[in-house]
Amino acid sequence: MVPPLNGARVVLVNWRDRGHPLAGGAEEYAARMAGAMTAAGASVTFLTARGKGQTSGDATTVRRGGRWTVYLWALLWLLRNRRRVDVVVDCQNGIPFFSPLVVSRRTQVVLVMHHVHDAQFAVHFPPWLARIGRWLEGPAARRVYRRATTVAVSESTVRAMRERLAWRGPIVVVHNGMDQPADVGHDRSVHPSIVCLGRLVTHKRVDRLIDIAGGMLADWPSLRLHVIGTGPEETALRTAAARFGDAVVVHGFVDDETKSALLRDSWLNVTLSDGEGWGLSVIEAAAHGVPTVCRRVDGLCDSVRHGETGWLVTKTDDVRGAVHDALTLLSRPHEARIVAKACRDWAARFDWTSSGHRFVAVVTDLLYSSHPGRARGPAPQEDLCDAL
Repeated sequence: MVPPLNGARVVLVNWRDRGHPLAGGAEEYAARMAGAMTAAGASVTFLTARGKGQTSGDATTVRRGGRWTVYLWALLWLLRNRRRVDVVVDCQNGIPFFSPLVVSRRTQVVLVMHHVHDAQFAVHFPPWLARIGRWLEGPAARRVYRRATTVAVSESTVRAMRERLAWRGPIVVVHNGMDQPADVGHDRSVHPSIVCLGRLVTHKRVDRLIDIAGGMLADWPSLRLHVIGTGPEETALRTAAARFGDAVVVHGFVDDETKSALLRDSWLNVTLSDGEGWGLSVIEAAAHGVPTVCRRVDGLCDSVRHGETGWLVTKTDDVRGAVHDALTLLSRPHEARIVAKACRDWAARFDWTSSGHRFVAVVTDLLYSSHPGRARGPAPQEDLCDAL
């Protein structure tokens, strides 16, 4: 049986690859979809920025530029190789790469949208730069990608694109997957324990969670907060956590075994993020039987089932009360077992294999509907990683 993408030359353009020091959920998604396309017979080349300590590339990866210059380098590389690319998977992390401007007309473009950033630009940048970011994400991208198919990772991302970006093109939802943990039979900690899992960046609001946890110690003296992850805010968060002694621990990066052990020990996962594409860390916690308290924002309102696998909070000021109520409920063993089962059942619905198959189907339909006569047999292979 000939694989559906046999011989297709795919370039996946993303801000970072999975080996980048600041890689997160978007990079995991990109790597998984690349793996699925490779398994379907495609030749996939990653085109990304070059992080500190990374090489310029290898057999499947081209790394050019840094945080900002990667956009120019990517366009130059695509322009030079435009006749040797069948499909571009253009991953938008706030600002897309605008690949349709430089690729051949025969090249199919799939835009991957994790979440709409509009309000978040003001969190990270001065007003004038935030306005440029919103224009690039909205009117400019809407025009350039008007003929492209978009893959969104959640239903709320689709709504945000339609309502806030006035997006008119076709959008297909392909959720994040999940690697189910090998062992979830471990008993949780006897002491109430909160975990916060994810990249340590400003819009995740981990500093607020540390303050909330510290403020709850009067009512919950044995409470512990474990912050897992790394990012530009890690040093500042360690300083903030030090005010509360061993009640708050910023672990930084940990290996998968340690992360899984900390999740199994925890009663509750809490995230105060301004918005997500989906909430990969939420599903990872749920797979360990751990519910989540979070704000009712894009992405998280899809990955948390309110009242079953966690609790959605409308106002940030209400988070402390929601965490207190959740810990009180979870302190009752029978209630905790019911919630844990609901979490595991929900997480079991998501796996990378199914997501990869759906993504491959999107690419396959685009590729062969636009080229009905395209042969599905082997195609000449060229090493794109040697170019530019």
